[in-house]
Amino acid sequence: MDTTRSEPRSAPQGLAGLFLLAVCWPLDWTLPGQRTAYLFFPLWLGYILAVDALVCRRTGASLWTRSRRGFLLLFILSTPAWRLFELINDRTGNWQYLGADGFTPLEYNLLCTLSFSTVMPAVFETAELVRTFGWIKSLRPGGRIADTPRVNRVMFVAGLAMLALTLVWPIYFYPFVWISLLLILEPLNCRLGRPHLLEGLKHGDWRPAISLSLGALICGFFWEMWNEWSWPQWVYHTPGANILHLFKMPLPGYGGYIPFGLELFAMKNFLWPRGPKLSL
Repeated sequence: MDTTRSEPRSAPQGLAGLFLLAVCWPLDWTLPGQRTAYLFFPLWLGYILAVDALVCRRTGASLWTRSRRGFLLLFILSTPAWRLFELINDRTGNWQYLGADGFTPLEYNLLCTLSFSTVMPAVFETAELVRTFGWIKSLRPGGRIADTPRVNRVMFVAGLAMLALTLVWPIYFYPFVWISLLLILEPLNCRLGRPHLLEGLKHGDWRPAISLSLGALICGFFWEMWNEWSWPQWVYHTPGANILHLFKMPLPGYGGYIPFGLELFAMKNFLWPRGPKLSL
């Protein structure tokens, strides 16, 4: 019997990713003018490809290797998903883009569309990487959340209430943006028979939720770090939480990245239930 352990498949996309990172990162921080508008997408594409290759190296498969089509379509899905947050921000005004006035409306929207397309792939790739860590794999079942009609009704009503409070009194309730959509979409996904987090949480399996949360938090660190010396760039307006900044983001604001990964997962399952299955 052949007991030789199979080697992880090669991941040539990693070389392309590292090349993009090596070129675009220094250029984004040093070139004069509106360089970030054109370098944001290739910089984050480099990150996505590099992380995908690392996942492939550690597990033998990745989003890219499992389905090229699914990998590419995630970029297309990502833009309307993030546009929803931009729409809510028109009301809350929690972040603002500086340097946008240097473009025509058409140029600005095209560049935004390209940039926003990297959000879902970046978070999901990083979540899959987190899931490969030994301490995540060895986590024992924890507290359980019942996947019952009553629990889903409570979540849905709470999500609607939070979203309404955010839109009516944004100065006080703007943090609800990062949890309300999850509470609304999770019950809908359950009702429609689509993948949802409570499928695992009802058994006490928190590994998918933790992987998504940490994946979004890690991406958040890179978003804020690369934004610090970029142009155009974004700045924050967070009443009551504008303290202890790490880059442009107040430290309390990083807490929003934790449920953000869960929201993206719920949005992906709602908008594209037959999309690529994440290895979480």
